[in-house]
Formats: sequence, structure tokens, C-alpha cells
Amino acid sequence: MDATATIASKRPPQPPLLSIVCPAYNQEAFVAQTLDGFLSQQTSFSYEILINDDASTDNTARIIAQYAERHPDIIRPFYQQVNQYRLGKPCVPNLFAKARGRYIAYCEADDYWTDPRKLQLQVDFLESHPDYVLTYHDAIAFDANGQYGVQLQGKLRGDATALELQKARPISTLTTCFRNLFCSMPPELQMEVAPLNDLCWWSLLGAHGKGKFMAEIKPAAYRLHPGGIFSMRSDKRKLHMSLQTCSSLANYYNRLGNQELYEYFLMQAVELSLSALAPRHKIQTLLMVARNFTVNLSRRLMSVVGRPHVQ
Repeated sequence: MDATATIASKRPPQPPLLSIVCPAYNQEAFVAQTLDGFLSQQTSFSYEILINDDASTDNTARIIAQYAERHPDIIRPFYQQVNQYRLGKPCVPNLFAKARGRYIAYCEADDYWTDPRKLQLQVDFLESHPDYVLTYHDAIAFDANGQYGVQLQGKLRGDATALELQKARPISTLTTCFRNLFCSMPPELQMEVAPLNDLCWWSLLGAHGKGKFMAEIKPAAYRLHPGGIFSMRSDKRKLHMSLQTCSSLANYYNRLGNQELYEYFLMQAVELSLSALAPRHKIQTLLMVARNFTVNLSRRLMSVVGRPHVQ
């Protein structure tokens, strides 16, 4: 072996260009299909899979370990002894901090990808478009009874401006590939106060660029099942989670002094609050709002009228 070859063999391996982040909990029936979707990706670059088992009580951890043993250079498993989600300590975005890739693709262990070109197409786009921070595509919801169509409808099946991302525009989370730009959340956006944390991710990413909808990628599969963290929640609980998240985003942008986004999320919180009220309470609340508006407007008009005129 010559000197050049010896030096090359001692160089540390290059970090992967992309990190797949995958939370898992009690998904023994699904996790193999999810990992197969990751491993079937056809890319010209290296990638890693960070999968976190949150103290599953079934065979999820054992299945992950079997895959990690077969693919030790790709799969980096993390095993929790105590369920962290119940303690208000979700594995993301802390898992983002462990990701070595320039880009992050996200998919939970009960969903899966169907297009082996997915990551290549998304990374190619982000590499050649520095003004974009996030890419996403279609996902089809399904359960044991069949499919329910794509998640994104109408104008949501298109690109997003930076401001639209900052306003937490809905995106199919399992389809995303984005720049690895943050590894922790501001205090106002912690999971315990902002339970729809992926909406907060898009809002934070919007400070760095735009979002690209990639219709050429085959839809991913979004599984509806009793163990789903969000999909099987009651409508009332989903509304309350949305209300908490919008209120938290309003608090965050108020601290930053961004009046436009503060007022936007404040208005969203008010609308969600009204939706949560019974009809008779809606009327009472609207009457109170109208009375307060009239009083405040009158005070402002009186202060303007009473102000001395300066030539």
C-alpha cells in the first residue's frame, strides 16, 4: 500500500449529507415497513437513520435492533428506558441535535414512504435553491378500511412563501425534508405548551427561506390507527392542541417584537377559542368583544379630539 492510500484509509468517514429522524413507540406492526421505505431510497449521497424507541412495551425495540445489526453504518438507534413523551420530553427536536446531516427528513415509525427517488429529488432541489429551506409533497391517509385521499388540498398543494411558513402553514410532516438549522425550541414553543410542535418547526424554518411542494414525488402513506398520537384524538382535543400551539406562537413572536406574527397567531387563538365555546357562550363572548371594542375606540377618539392642534 502506497503512502497516499495509507493516508486516505486513516481519514475519518465523511458525514452523511442527510439524516432521517424517526420517533417510534409501540409500533411493532409497522416499524419494519417504515425502515424498509428508508433503506430503499436510491441516492447518490450517504444518509443515516436516527430512530428513537421511547420505551415501547411491545417488540418495537427488538425489531429496530435487528435492522440496526444488519445496517450498522446507516441506522443509529436510541433506546429509552422510561417513556420520555409522557414526561413532556419528546425525542425531537433534541434528536435533530444528534443528526450529522446537512438536511433532515422526518417520518414517524407508523408511516412510510413509497417513492425510492424521494430523498434524491428533495436534496437536489435544496442544493440548487438556497432560498428554499423546506421541501414537501403529497401524503395519503389510510386505515384498515382503505384510503381517504391526499392530506393537502387546494392551495396547500403548492409552494409556501417564507411568511406562510412562519404562519405555520399546514404541511404533511412525514413528507418533509429541510435544512438542519435548529436543535432546540424556544421556551414558549416547548412541547408541553405547544403540543403541535411540527407547526412550530415550520414557523421557525420560515425565518430562513421558502417551502417547495414537489408534486413529482409519489405520495407517502399516513397511517390512521388507534395508537396514533394525533390522528386518533377527539376533535375537541385536536382543537385544544391547536389553540395551545397558536397561543404559544403568539407569545414567542410577542417576545421577538414581531407585531404582525404576534397579532396573526393571537387572532388564530381567538377564532379557535370561539370554536371551542358552546353556541350561547359564543354569543356572550362576541357581545363582550363588541362592547370592549366600542369602549376602546371611544377612548382613542376622545384622546384625539382633546389633543391640542399644532400649526
